[in-house]
Amino acid sequence: MDLDSLIESAAANGASDLHLEAGMPAALRIRGQLRVAGEPIAPAVLTEIARRLTGEDQWPVFVERRSFDLSRAISGVRCRINIFQTARGIGLAIRLLGAFQATVEKLNLHPDLKKLVKNTHGLILVSGATGSGKSSTLAALLQEINLTEARHIITVVSPIEYTFRSRRAFIRQREVGRDTPTFEQALLDALREDPDVLMVGEMRDPETMRLTLSASETGHLVLATVHSSTCAEAIQRVASAFPAEIQSAVCAQLADCLVAVISQRLRFREDLNIRVPECEILMATNAVKNFIRTREFFKIISAIETGADHGMWTYQRYAKWLDGRTNFYIPGKNAEPPEDKVTDDLPATPLPALAPRPVAAPRPERPSSHAPHAPASTPRPATGGGVAGRAASAGSLSGGSELLPGTKKFVRLSSHLAYR
Repeated sequence: MDLDSLIESAAANGASDLHLEAGMPAALRIRGQLRVAGEPIAPAVLTEIARRLTGEDQWPVFVERRSFDLSRAISGVRCRINIFQTARGIGLAIRLLGAFQATVEKLNLHPDLKKLVKNTHGLILVSGATGSGKSSTLAALLQEINLTEARHIITVVSPIEYTFRSRRAFIRQREVGRDTPTFEQALLDALREDPDVLMVGEMRDPETMRLTLSASETGHLVLATVHSSTCAEAIQRVASAFPAEIQSAVCAQLADCLVAVISQRLRFREDLNIRVPECEILMATNAVKNFIRTREFFKIISAIETGADHGMWTYQRYAKWLDGRTNFYIPGKNAEPPEDKVTDDLPATPLPALAPRPVAAPRPERPSSHAPHAPASTPRPATGGGVAGRAASAGSLSGGSELLPGTKKFVRLSSHLAYR
């Protein structure tokens, strides 16, 4: 059994994840539940699959680290793959991504989320447990910018899960480990690359968090993810990642740059046979910012409950909105071609040919110091009046630069004179 057939089987059964372990049958996660199917897979088969996925050039990296992350389209399905070493041998954890381009409508998210990306600077956090759809929500928010505004977007993720085709925006995607060594280096580089929007796949350590906060303070819109189950926990997690002596300064910085926090979880709808995101949304009002500065995170919960007029949502209120919604997007009814088979609508435009560089005229040779002087009756070349005229006259007579009384030093550029 090869990997292509396993991916096809998982996709046909509507699985979100595929787990492969040496000496064990394949396990599929369908609607949040784990199911085992097929025969045990030999360790040699998984080793061959892993070696083919990493490639011979990256195989030594896996041998040294005992883990490797990558993303790839297999049998028309975009997959995020983690290869790792276990006690039995080599294991693979494969996340099957949607074949459609993630948008707010296709993920069945609330349309008010589109308003968040209208901001030109600040920080938007998307939180949730592992497998709750954080990356998909980030991709939908970026796609909203891509379809509506001409902005420069840089994404830093590990690995790349969703690929974008530039529409109105200009999008650059960097993968940690392949295009840049670390998140920290990519964020430092990004500040010199003229971005309007930055997307950080995950804030894992204090240094990445510090650079993310700094980028959101310097006129960029930054979108990032953090692991937490509620909005208040997301804020507290960022603050508590730093040493105690600087947490007050970090909270003040976070309060100044925060735009919103989206915490989400997935709920299976039996009537639709799909899982839909259920969200808690925190907006950075003046009261919320004050709670963050004073580190009174427990008050954020009540602020969300009473902040409906400011666009805040509790899980309970959002669930009621979902229950009353009728226009759901169901994948498969209007399926799009897989990402590796999609081509851009517009053909590539060739770069214009460069015009030939003009050849500068040769400079006249400087007269020898022993050359006879011109007779006094020789007429002087006509020049303009004033300082510029005197400078031009001096340059034409001496063949070099000269400092005249009351003038600046000038140099000769081709056949023109320029002042310094």
